[in-house]
Amino acid sequence: MIYTVTLNPSIDYIVHVDQLTIGDINRMKSDLKLPGGKGINVSRILQRIDNTSTALGFLGGFTGHFIKEWMEKETIKTDFTAIQDDTRINIKLKAAEETEINGLGPDISEEDMASLKQKLSKISPEDVVVLSGSKPASVPTGFYQTLIEVIRDKGATFVIDTTGDDLMDSLAKEPLLVKPNNHELAELYNTKFNSIEDIFPYGRRLLNEGAQHALVSMAGDGALLFTKDGIYQSNVLKRPVKNSVGAGDSMIAGFVGNFTKSHDPVEAFRWGVACGSATTFSDDLATKEFIYELLPEVKVTKIV
Repeated sequence: MIYTVTLNPSIDYIVHVDQLTIGDINRMKSDLKLPGGKGINVSRILQRIDNTSTALGFLGGFTGHFIKEWMEKETIKTDFTAIQDDTRINIKLKAAEETEINGLGPDISEEDMASLKQKLSKISPEDVVVLSGSKPASVPTGFYQTLIEVIRDKGATFVIDTTGDDLMDSLAKEPLLVKPNNHELAELYNTKFNSIEDIFPYGRRLLNEGAQHALVSMAGDGALLFTKDGIYQSNVLKRPVKNSVGAGDSMIAGFVGNFTKSHDPVEAFRWGVACGSATTFSDDLATKEFIYELLPEVKVTKIV
């Protein structure tokens, strides 16, 4: 079983306007409400590529009810921890440029956190747990590390997709996969990249510090996969770009979903690129049909 953990889910309220004028009344061209949160996105894509997952995390209020109902409609298993506060709403405002206004997140009690840990304690050594996204402000520093200890105590494997200290502190625990983008990786090691080659020593450093595999996404330059056997680069698929939300989560879902079956990181990388690209070219997360359409176009080359 693959489990996903989303500590700070949301409703993503996507609003399209022809032109945004600050300080004036603006009329929507269209709008869309979707379940949001990185782990939730991973579960939704896993379902579309025929992988079963169980979504964990904190949900509360009418917004939480919306997310839970949506997941059930997509026949995704859930075991969320119910909280008192409402789950947040994030606004994705799409005009000439894309603007995001993200909610603060709810208060999470000690009892809520204990409940989530208890749910995770039921996993088995064959399971993979995907830890994704930010924490609500009320969740203490180091909570991801607490969850990782629960996972490791059960002999299970974990993937972590976050930034900063939470990512750095997880490396020694040997995550199956980490996935910073090039900007996040540069920030992690307090450097900057002027070329793809500049990224190589820092991707290797992620492995040297404990990660089993590292994916580094580079937007219009494709993505890199770092493994103990070498460095691989994907090509860049060409379609009109519609959506930046959930592409990285889709990449993780594609990689993990395939890797749990094939145990081949290069083939899993190909699936990750197909899923991530398909979401980038879609209004919502990618459909199964679109992922399978793009998969034959993905080419992976060993470059080092």
